Amino acid sequence: MKIIKADTREQFKRFVRFPWKVYSKNSPWVPPLISDAEGILSENKNPFWLHAKKQLFLAYDDNNNVIGRIAAIIDYNYITFQYDKCGFFGFFECYDDTEAAGSLLSATENWLKEQSIDRMIGPMNPSINDECGFLSEGFDIPPSLMMVYTPQYYLRLVEQYGLKKVKELYAYDMDISEASRVGRLERVIAAAKKKLPTLKIRTMQESSFEEDLKVVKSIYNRAWEKNWGFVPWSDEEFAALASKLKILIIPQMVIIAEVAGSPVGMLISVPDYNYVLKKINGRLFLFGVFKFLYYRRKIDSLRLMIMGVIKEYRHKGIEAVMYEKGLKNALKIGYKHCELSWVLEDNIMTQCSAEMMKGRIYKKYAIYGNKVFSNQDFSSQKQCDFKNKNKES
Repeated sequence: MKIIKADTREQFKRFVRFPWKVYSKNSPWVPPLISDAEGILSENKNPFWLHAKKQLFLAYDDNNNVIGRIAAIIDYNYITFQYDKCGFFGFFECYDDTEAAGSLLSATENWLKEQSIDRMIGPMNPSINDECGFLSEGFDIPPSLMMVYTPQYYLRLVEQYGLKKVKELYAYDMDISEASRVGRLERVIAAAKKKLPTLKIRTMQESSFEEDLKVVKSIYNRAWEKNWGFVPWSDEEFAALASKLKILIIPQMVIIAEVAGSPVGMLISVPDYNYVLKKINGRLFLFGVFKFLYYRRKIDSLRLMIMGVIKEYRHKGIEAVMYEKGLKNALKIGYKHCELSWVLEDNIMTQCSAEMMKGRIYKKYAIYGNKVFSNQDFSSQKQCDFKNKNKES
């Protein structure tokens, strides 16, 4: 068994395609589009790499077969914003092989040490604004759009290496068709409208799509500022995300809350296109396009992927008003289920909101880390020197 840096085009292709060897056709795993998987890792296509860098690793057996993969990642925006000289491991996939997994994690750790990083957490694929975590509960259920599915033995492999769980994420399942749910919100909604007479709830408009996207970015970066692991979207990253989601978003499912004409909150739900991706197995060629168009009409589930209110307007019932609008619109369109994900284990307010909507936790995800390499002083000047030095290299 050997670990090599995946630096050639052929090695890159092997890195991208390896998950198809880990998961059987009967697995709940949903294959991503190969073009999307390549794009996420491409420095020419993903603006995340404008402020980050990576090293890909592959594990080979004695017969030159790939048996595992991992990426070492440094996000300089995370380091600057969180004031935490922490690196990530991501895109981890491996057979149930303790030696291979340990060697991959060790290669990542050593590379991060060489870049003057103090510790590592993960998986981040490649950041907390993307897919992250290992699935820790709910292994018999397919993942929703932009959520991971990983085998249960991954937890054992990383724990045997010495990593510990540092944060847990929850996914809630909600039955949209249960009409009584809207009634449970009426009292909270009435109080919110009384406190905030200028509160207005609207949906995204196709005619002002670009302007509304700027509103979404502004609310996101303000509402999540103090969340664990948060990193603001850069203009380039948000433009890329908007371009990707533009064909997926249904305007009626993008809810924007305004007070006195100023945006203060948003709720974004997208159809669970994983139902379609499962059918086309990573390839959107001629027959894949036909399958996409056919199965897209059969999607009956949503993923509520973003919901937030800026700090000054929290605890005033705005969340409930947005929930009601989103539920009514989803019912009109014909959706039956919604996944609210992901929610931090210590985000009590959102958990209470989900439970008020009769949501139940049906999946959990774990982020691992806490293996500290060093405890060097990280003053503001050293932080700037560190970032500049490594970006130059």
